[in-house]
Amino acid sequence: MKRSRRAFFREIAAGAAAAGFARLTLDRTASAQTSLTPDAALQQLIDGNRRFAEGRMTSFDEDLTLLKTKTAEKQEPFAALLSCADSRVPVELIFDQSIGHLFVARVAGNIATSAMIASLEYGVAVLGTKAIIVLGHANCGAVKASIEAKAVPGQISALYPYIRPAVDQAGPDLEAAIKANAKIQAALLRQASPVLAEHIKQNQLKIVAGYYDLASGTVTVL
Repeated sequence: MKRSRRAFFREIAAGAAAAGFARLTLDRTASAQTSLTPDAALQQLIDGNRRFAEGRMTSFDEDLTLLKTKTAEKQEPFAALLSCADSRVPVELIFDQSIGHLFVARVAGNIATSAMIASLEYGVAVLGTKAIIVLGHANCGAVKASIEAKAVPGQISALYPYIRPAVDQAGPDLEAAIKANAKIQAALLRQASPVLAEHIKQNQLKIVAGYYDLASGTVTVL
């Protein structure tokens, strides 16, 4: 029996609230905050991906010893990513960013589970990240498995309910389902978390979906 998207959103929101993270009120005074606006943070990610795709990365030019020293006691990432756990999607590399710049939550299928929402709430409410990209990628195995819906070992099938709304929307077209899933998960972050919603309302946060093409190395904002 299919669930409506509204019912799906309600279930995720309820899960986040039950986990105790829906109204995060942690003290941010211990962490420095980026001075970037949400639009500038997103643009910095896009610019970094352009450098990566063109083979002119700059992040490796930074003094890693100095970076480690500066980030040992605190972190001040300017953006966060909800990315797939796929080994072909090394987030810091494809956005040409170094230590301490990105707050990354990774899970197969880049799905907005309660734990992922809680992690991103921490990144925004405590660390001050200004932009979140939910990053789908070409040939995503989790989305492909959800389309096929075959019997699988262990708990792999626990991913399917989160991805199924995208499959219902896009059908068997893998690329279309991957893009639909990224957009649906971004919508879940905006709608299921009062913490993130409030930051968006105050123009302190932007949440978008993206698609990473493995062959070209480029990220497209959807």
